[in-house]
Parts: sequence; structure tokens; C-alpha cells
Amino acid sequence: MNTATNSAIRRWTMAVAALALLLGGCALAPTASQTAQLFNDDAFAAPSERPDAAQVFALNDAMRAYLRTEIAASVRDQGERRGLIAGLYRNGGLKLEYDSAMTRNAAQAFEARSGNCLSLVIMTGAFAKEMGLPVRFQEVAVDTTYSRSGDFQYSISHVNLTLGITPNGIAFRNHGVDPMIVDFLPPEDLRGVRMRVIDDHTVVAMYMNNRAAEALARGGLADAYAWAKEAILQDPEFTSSYNTLGTIYQRAGRPAAAERAYAHVLSRDSRHTGAMSNRALALEQLGRGDEARQLRQRLAEVEPNPPFGDLRRAQAALRAGDYKTARDLLEKEAARSSDYHEVHFLLAVVYAGLGDVDQVQRHLTLARENSTTRLDREIYAAKLQRIKAGVH
Repeated sequence: MNTATNSAIRRWTMAVAALALLLGGCALAPTASQTAQLFNDDAFAAPSERPDAAQVFALNDAMRAYLRTEIAASVRDQGERRGLIAGLYRNGGLKLEYDSAMTRNAAQAFEARSGNCLSLVIMTGAFAKEMGLPVRFQEVAVDTTYSRSGDFQYSISHVNLTLGITPNGIAFRNHGVDPMIVDFLPPEDLRGVRMRVIDDHTVVAMYMNNRAAEALARGGLADAYAWAKEAILQDPEFTSSYNTLGTIYQRAGRPAAAERAYAHVLSRDSRHTGAMSNRALALEQLGRGDEARQLRQRLAEVEPNPPFGDLRRAQAALRAGDYKTARDLLEKEAARSSDYHEVHFLLAVVYAGLGDVDQVQRHLTLARENSTTRLDREIYAAKLQRIKAGVH
């Protein structure tokens, strides 16, 4: 069974920031000494918050009270698993809102009644664990999608969970029912896709890596470093955390440390395009231009059509006042990234320049519908309202 909350919830789960960062695979597990030599605690001040793995799945008193009342009532009618999902996501439930602005732990998602897909999976898993239900987390092999913020590029992957399978993979059968997949993608997006089982500590590392990326985007280098380091300690095989660590060093003006982190990623995943791009920049900063050029050539072979290439060229055309070229480039980008809100917003800007009000309204509507934060939805809704009111 697949459970979806609303159409705005798409493939937006592990938003991991870097100058250009992709979620990569793993080879052999790194040794403790290999990992330790990548850390430099003296380069950063104390963080404002100490990462605590124990808090990721922890329930607070309000969650336990909700479990005893609302969820318990659903469980009496529908059984444990269906009752849990009904108590959280159906029949009114928590009235959760999708918001990718912050990756929340279980208690934070419950209190805010919002979160990205990773937050909502963590919260669901926390309730299931408290009920004694077997939980298994899975990384879903849907196409990686991308987002941007300033000069950061994010790769976005997807996780879900299964209720009714023990950690060793044995199905837990209760009154003859099969294991239940809980996912926040529409059911049609999951047909035939492969899923890779991941451990709880990998989910914790994903959460902490997200928090590192979010702190970095805010300019909080000390916080970002603390979260990235703890993500690596939680799961040394989760490659993206090293790439995030490298980006933190690069922003801190330490290209040598950054280059070592990126090289570590590429030693385990030679096709990790985010690490290639980031390492090339670090090599240039270190005066190792020949190595940087060779790496960029390799990157062009591995990824001849990088994410947001047409979008960046469209922005340049817009700055030059060439609306038609910008439109053509953005339409190409939209064919590739149809659910990315910024593409539709820029198309609205282009069509405004071309005087096509109907297309402006259409793309502002699509930008609002595909936005992943409450703030962006409010901004696009306000712009759309002004257009409809005849205020340009």
C-alpha cells in the first residue's frame, strides 16, 4: 500500500548542498583513520547546537499523548499499521504541510505539522517504533532531481519505509496482511522501481547531512561543520556527507582540506559528478590547473548535459534582454525539470517581457504548485494575485 499526503509532495527528500553536489554510491567502507584525518575541529568555532543522534527518532510528551488518543482510536478500528497511517495522514490526521525549508527530526515535524519527505518518514518511523511495529527504511531508485539556492546546487533523492518487515528482512504478518510501504510519492511513481534497504544510522546520517547543508546555506559554518562531521561518524559509508564537508571547508577558505574531502569521495565513487566539479574548483584555488582541467574534461564526458545548464544560459539571455532566446532555453529546461518551481517562475518573467499575460499566469500557477516551501508558495501566490488584479 502506498500512502500520499498531497500532490505537492514529490521527489524532495535529501536536499544535500554543495557547489555542485550529487548523491553518490559507496565502495569499500573507509577506515577510522581515513575518516579522522579529514576532520579539523580547530578550524571552526563551537556550534550553536550539538548534533544528537538520539533526538532524531525521539518522541516527546505531546507525541505520546497523540499516540494514546488519536492513533489508538484508529488502531482499534483498523489494526496497528493502517491505524497508525490513518491517525497521521488520513481522516484529518495531523493536517501535515510539505515544507522543504528545514529538515526536522520526529518531534520537530510533529510540532510544526510540516516537513520534507525525510522528516515525515522519520516521524512515521518514530511512531511505528514506539508502537513496536517492525520498520525498514529504503532508498528508492527514482530519478535524482535537483534544486538551487544562490550558488549552491542540491541533489534530491528519495526514501520511504515499510511497516511489517523485521530488520533481517523477514515479513511480519499480523492477521494475514502483507507488509505495507509508506511513501509520499504518488503510487504510479513507484511502479517497478528498485529499493535499497538502508539502516537506521544511514537515515540519521542523511538527516544530519541535510542539517549541515541547511546551516551552510545560511552561512553558519560552525554549525554546518558539526552536523557534517556527526553525519560521517554516524555512517562513514554515506558518501554525500564527505562532499558536504568539502564544501564547508571551501567556504571557510581551506581549499586543501576541501580537496582532500572531495578526493575521498572520488576514491569511492569515481563518477560522483558533484565531487568532480567541486574538486576541480579546489584544485584551481590550489594552483593545480592541469589537474583541474583534466578533471573537468572527465566531468564533461560523464555529464555532458549538467543540471540547470539551460537555466543558467537563459538567465544570461535575460540579463541581455533577449527574451526569445531565454524562453527557448527555459522551455528546454522545463522539459527536463518540469516540477522545478524556479524554471516556471523565470518563464513567467520571460512571458511578461514578451507581453503574454496568459502564459505569465500559467507559469506562476505552476511555480506556486511546484514550490516546496511555505514562503515560496506565498510569494508566488501574491505575484499571481497581482497579475490577476491587473497590477504588473
